[in-house]
Amino acid sequence: QVQLVESGGGLVQAGESLRLSCAASGSIFRIVAMAWYRQAPGKQRESVATITSGGSTSYADSVKGRFTISRDNAKNTVYLQMNSLKPEDTAVYYCNLVFQYDSSWAHTSDAWGQGTLVTVSS
Repeated sequence: QVQLVESGGGLVQAGESLRLSCAASGSIFRIVAMAWYRQAPGKQRESVATITSGGSTSYADSVKGRFTISRDNAKNTVYLQMNSLKPEDTAVYYCNLVFQYDSSWAHTSDAWGQGTLVTVSS
C-alpha cells in the first residue's frame, strides 16, 4: 500500500506564489518518477511537471519559466514551486508517483494523491 499526502494549496491573487508538497510512504522499493497534474473545472486532467529518478525535469508549455518541480529523495517528497500565478492556473493539483514495488523493473505501479485545490483570483 502506497500513500501520497499533498499539502500547500490555497487561495492567492494573481502574481503571487504557492508551494505544493507531496510526501510518499508505504511499500516503495524505488521511485521511478514523480509528477504533478492538474484538473480545472470542466476540463481533462493534464500533466504539469515531471521529475525522474535521475533528476530530469519536464514542464507543460503553459507553466515553463513559472513553475519548478523538485524532490527530496531522503523524504520521498516532491515539491511544486509555483510563481507568477495566473487565474488560468486555478485547478485541483494531483501528485502522481511511479514506483517499483520490488527489485524487478517489470514490477512497477503508480499512485495518486487526493488532490489539493489552488485558486488564483484576478
